[in-house]
Amino acid sequence: MAAMRYRLTFVAGVVLGYVLGTRAGRERYEQLKKSARQFAQNPAVRNTAETAAHQGREFAGKAYHVVSDKVGDRVPESVADRVRHLRDRATHNGGEDDWGTTNT
Repeated sequence: MAAMRYRLTFVAGVVLGYVLGTRAGRERYEQLKKSARQFAQNPAVRNTAETAAHQGREFAGKAYHVVSDKVGDRVPESVADRVRHLRDRATHNGGEDDWGTTNT
């Protein structure tokens, strides 16, 4: 009978610990999520990310031209088509990407 009481006490302790731990974990998760959202919406962070994306696109374009000049017609047409598509997309979007936006 005493063993049963200890088992029941142990199980109740495990359940209580799980519930309290889950609640604390959920609160911490919500804090982290809120902090990440605030960080991503910070104008300085957004400007830095947009600048990095723009510089990356410029670098990729220059690299493509350097490589295509060196290899000539040996660039697969599928690669050339993809690069043209990305360049056209950037041109039509005013050079901006959709980083940080959500579609609802």
